[in-house]
Amino acid sequence: MEYLRKPLMTLHQHWKPLRCAQPRHCSKLANTGVTPRERKTTVDRFKTQISSGPSLQDFIKGVSVHKTRAAVESDKHSYLSEDLEMGNSRKVYFETYGCQMNVNDTEIAWSILQRKGYQRTVDLTVADVVLLVTCSIREKAEQTIWNRLRQLTAMKKKRMKSHTPMKIGLLGCMAERLKTELLEREKLVDVLAGPDAYRDLPRLLTVADGGLQASNVLLSLEETYADVMPVHHAPQGNSAFVSIMRGCDNMCSYCIVPFTRGRERSRPVGSVLEEVRMLSDQGVKEVTLLGQNVNSYRDTSEEQFVGSDPTELSQGFNTVYRAKQGGLRFSDLLDRVSRIDPDMRIRFTSPHPKDFPDEVLHLIAERGNICKQIHLPAQSGSSRVLKAMRRGYTREAYLDLVENVKRIIPEASLSSDFISGFCGETEVDHQQTLSLIREVGFNVGFLFAYSMRKKTHASHRLQDDVPAEVKRRRLEECIGAFREEAARVNAALIGSTQLVLVEGDSKRSAEDLCGRTDGNMKVIFPKEDVAVQPAASNTAPVNAGDYVLVKISSSSSQSLRGRALAHSSLSGPVKHQLDEHVASDTTGIETCS
Repeated sequence: MEYLRKPLMTLHQHWKPLRCAQPRHCSKLANTGVTPRERKTTVDRFKTQISSGPSLQDFIKGVSVHKTRAAVESDKHSYLSEDLEMGNSRKVYFETYGCQMNVNDTEIAWSILQRKGYQRTVDLTVADVVLLVTCSIREKAEQTIWNRLRQLTAMKKKRMKSHTPMKIGLLGCMAERLKTELLEREKLVDVLAGPDAYRDLPRLLTVADGGLQASNVLLSLEETYADVMPVHHAPQGNSAFVSIMRGCDNMCSYCIVPFTRGRERSRPVGSVLEEVRMLSDQGVKEVTLLGQNVNSYRDTSEEQFVGSDPTELSQGFNTVYRAKQGGLRFSDLLDRVSRIDPDMRIRFTSPHPKDFPDEVLHLIAERGNICKQIHLPAQSGSSRVLKAMRRGYTREAYLDLVENVKRIIPEASLSSDFISGFCGETEVDHQQTLSLIREVGFNVGFLFAYSMRKKTHASHRLQDDVPAEVKRRRLEECIGAFREEAARVNAALIGSTQLVLVEGDSKRSAEDLCGRTDGNMKVIFPKEDVAVQPAASNTAPVNAGDYVLVKISSSSSQSLRGRALAHSSLSGPVKHQLDEHVASDTTGIETCS
């Protein structure tokens, strides 16, 4: 399989290469002054080192699947001493591109480097190491990275004349997808680390210090970084991302993720709960559970979780792979996470529509701190295009799921993803997508023109035959339809009272505050003191991390405006009154035109 290819210049993490500065043990044989006894001693010593070194099996990923972490640590050999892997207070500068998973990857990578004595800086001019955490989902995203690498390379050349040489590293999906071009053709980076190789970053940076390029882009069948506690850098520390699974098995024909992120594997539930508890203790008010296919979570790490019950899918949906059996499911995890802190909001992204069985929807409806914002990536409104995309459902099945969501969670706020101009898409297909957008009534959307990715099923079997100008025109029409519906959906909230989690000052005015509703809609309201609780006479200022009740007075397709009434909480009695109010105010948006 392509995504399990052996990487360039990569060793299994148990083995560390000889540093170039170490003496080459066979070089003394060339000395004419060496006696036969000394020569024999040198050869014997060299043979002993060779015999104690790594074997072929140590270079084959997966042969040590059943080794414990303690066994792994005991296997390490001193090809590169631990002292040489230390950061020695060198400054690391991160730039993160793409999805929330990359934000979480940045936190994991920083946690690993911090343990080794590196320091983090937000000033690029003083950085000793610059690490870009990258995205390969679309061509435009990659082009942004290429341009940035050339800028950094020019800066690096200037730095070499007067300062310690700056090292440039590329992390994440682009490192996995374009390793050959990055290392051999362009020669713009010193270090490459794929999404499953962040533990190896200290060694890779040490090798790069010796003047060599260093790379580890090997994908893993088991890496979840469950034992690495991320160092969270959310604004004001009020929200955080928690990764619960990695990889994707869906193999949609347009998608590069299975080839850059590998197969699905889920983080043990105990590790997830531990991190969420830690965040709750730190005062974090909102946690977003992350995964490429987050609601296909299935923990089989413990024997009691293993069973024969097949994974339940949304009605009318199917997969390209055989049904998976056993394991602790997403609904189980969501239930346990939501019980940790009743005053902490729980979100999750990015889900697949196939993994919304009724048990998940009922849990969301019943649990007050699980946000009622449901992301349902449709990608197209045409059954013919959906089949070509290998999405595993029809237009009709998708609309049935939407109806089921609205029946079980009447106040649900819906968002979606769409691709314009996929292979073979006709004008009729495009019109069906527009009609689906109007029929459902999403309030948030992520829309893009199709970009062919190498290695994908589409690149091997389909033709990218929709002209670029047609893709752009169709995309603009989809965006227009989305905005119309979002404006209508949001207008229905005028006059309602929304519980808002305050994020901080508005970007447009220091006189206003900004926050988000349960449905993930942005709300702008004046910065002023409000009642400490409903019906109270004394007031208090509103700060980031506070819950406040906001009366909505106006709206647009992208945000709501209003005025704060009082402080509140997610678990207080006011929340139940609010639920009733919001449900009555939003009933009209359930039937879409």
